[in-house]
Amino acid sequence: MYTIDLAYVGRGLHEELVAYIADQEDFYADEGVHVALRDGCSWDVERLRRCATIGLGRALLSRLTDGTPWAALHVNTHHPLFWFLARPGLTSLADLAGRRLAVHAPHTAPGCFARIVLHQAGLDPDRDVHTVVRYPGDYGMDLRHLHNGSIDAAYVGSTMAPEAVAAEHGWQVLAWVGDHFRIPTVGVAVDPTYISPDDPAVQAVVRAHQRALQVIHNDPDTTVRHMRTFLGGQTEDEVRAHYERFIAPYFTTDGQADLAVGDSAIAAVAAELGVPATVTAAEVYCTVTTTP
Repeated sequence: MYTIDLAYVGRGLHEELVAYIADQEDFYADEGVHVALRDGCSWDVERLRRCATIGLGRALLSRLTDGTPWAALHVNTHHPLFWFLARPGLTSLADLAGRRLAVHAPHTAPGCFARIVLHQAGLDPDRDVHTVVRYPGDYGMDLRHLHNGSIDAAYVGSTMAPEAVAAEHGWQVLAWVGDHFRIPTVGVAVDPTYISPDDPAVQAVVRAHQRALQVIHNDPDTTVRHMRTFLGGQTEDEVRAHYERFIAPYFTTDGQADLAVGDSAIAAVAAELGVPATVTAAEVYCTVTTTP
């Protein structure tokens, strides 16, 4: 049996769902690979590049800023699962002007995506919004701060079903990032300096993830059951609604990247970071169909 380390660099359904299903349904074992799932959230790039990684957004930022030659071999979705969640009285992103927003740091992939969406809404994140930069986690502290009014809005990820949380507390979902910015994000990437894309262990992981994507599309009950592991604060009906709204329509069926979306996203990310767009989508997203 082959072995490989696979690192996730964020928490929640966005980052972990496909790998979690592949693990829980024994697809890795079926494909002849032992996968050690590693928490790489706080790892620097030098440590991360010695593993396969799920975080394609972080890999792209690394490739643009420091030249690490990440190759993305499998893409789970082009619609990032991040939301702007706000207290009552705010109904649109434009209403964030002059308000306090808890958000990821600008140099992180989620933070970069947030800034791109804010710019699209006509806001300068550095001047028009009072940003409260915090380390990404389960966003529980953000909910406490929304409750006590110390922030007006929070940029949250997929450790919760934001629409259910908003309905429970009388809050407002101002925007879903996936409605405003698309990028091939989360999947499987390697740095060929250390791990060949043709490595049998890597290819086995890709096949297992393709099988997991088929579960997401063909077996809603199993998918919802696995999602409830991540969304313990929501009811089964709320989890199913989250699946039907944000997961089933937008996760890929075959792990392939849309290169037109990729080129547009690379240009937007490079512009946000203030660096040249030195690569094309075809150079970054080397996705190929591998028969399970």
